[in-house]
Amino acid sequence: MMGLRVNPVWIPRLLCGWTLALLLNTPVWSENWTRYRGDNGTGLSDATGIPSRWSPGDYLWSKDLPGLGHSSPVIYEDRLFVTSAIEEGALRYLYCLDSRSGKELWSRLLGMNRSHKHSKSSWASSTPVTDGRSVFVALADKERLLLSSYDLDGRLLWRRSLGRFSSQHGHGVSPILYKDLIILPNDQKGPSSVVALEKTTGQTRWSALRSIRRTSYSTPFVLSRPGMDPQLICVSGASGVTSLKPDTGEVNWYTGEFPLRTVASPVYGGGLITATCGGGGVGKLLIAIDPDGAGAVADTHIKYRIDRNLPYVPTPVVYQGHIYLWNDNGVVRCLDVRSGKNLWTQRIGGNFSGSPICISGKLYCMSEAGDVVVLAASPEFQRVATNPLGDPSHSTPAVANGRLYLRTFHRIFCIGKSE
Repeated sequence: MMGLRVNPVWIPRLLCGWTLALLLNTPVWSENWTRYRGDNGTGLSDATGIPSRWSPGDYLWSKDLPGLGHSSPVIYEDRLFVTSAIEEGALRYLYCLDSRSGKELWSRLLGMNRSHKHSKSSWASSTPVTDGRSVFVALADKERLLLSSYDLDGRLLWRRSLGRFSSQHGHGVSPILYKDLIILPNDQKGPSSVVALEKTTGQTRWSALRSIRRTSYSTPFVLSRPGMDPQLICVSGASGVTSLKPDTGEVNWYTGEFPLRTVASPVYGGGLITATCGGGGVGKLLIAIDPDGAGAVADTHIKYRIDRNLPYVPTPVVYQGHIYLWNDNGVVRCLDVRSGKNLWTQRIGGNFSGSPICISGKLYCMSEAGDVVVLAASPEFQRVATNPLGDPSHSTPAVANGRLYLRTFHRIFCIGKSE
């Protein structure tokens, strides 16, 4: 047999082709979802291959979870973390699943006291956060607000009690990471603060006192812009929208108090921070703030206010110059984020306690009945699909590495790219 002769000129091209073929057949972990609503809380993903319409046979896997939980899953490469609770909050669980197969890798149990909650809440509503080396979980009963750190194999690294937690409706705010800090707002009916702990030791780096009124459920984010100092954006009813220096906790600016409770988290887009407050399942006020002020900014940097047809629990999404308000009562609005001008308002039906996310120009949101409603993120309304899950949900979807993860009361579903 004659040997294969290869022109030396073609060798680099062959190697490039072989390398490309290898890459195309090897799973590439390109996008993790490490906190509530993904990268910096934006709820945005540019993932491709996520279906907008599917049937039960299309799921890559589904996994039953004991008890009840409304937290979202977080995903880092092949590990998925999610919380659940049973026995009226007496037993709280952190689960680590294989994100590719749904197989349980480990679980950790924490005993706490039974406690009161809102009928739409759970004893596992706070979403964990991970940096790919550790996972951090916040859980509370009346006697303790606990923040715990585990390594990826489930070993407890440290646990801190931040004192008593007084709340009408239970705990729900999620921790976030910034540099070497784990940051957790603690806005409650009792002594309130925002605390930053060293993520490797759990020791306090700084603590910023807050005004006291009602428990807040708004998860903060860090506003980072080229050439400008970062800002930690926090929201509560008693303090309104506040900008802190994330390294020290010092106040940059503040709007002053909101008239009602805050549940939805703040978002940024079009040069403005938007935040809402409300009560009784209805959003009552939205404000849009220019973040370049100092001190009291209520009279100088609030660019517009909206006082009707607003979300209370679901957090908005800002995408390509538009802000999408997905209301609790199944009404969705699209506004110009810079001006607040309404572009469309549509009633899609159902009730919603989870927040929408946007994947490559499509909005995904789970109704309380467990239907995944998909809309086009566009200045022209388009309903794309409705996909029933068969189990109620108050959670927010997560997307990572080409897969969509949907958490219901009792299960997690995974759909998207197969390996």
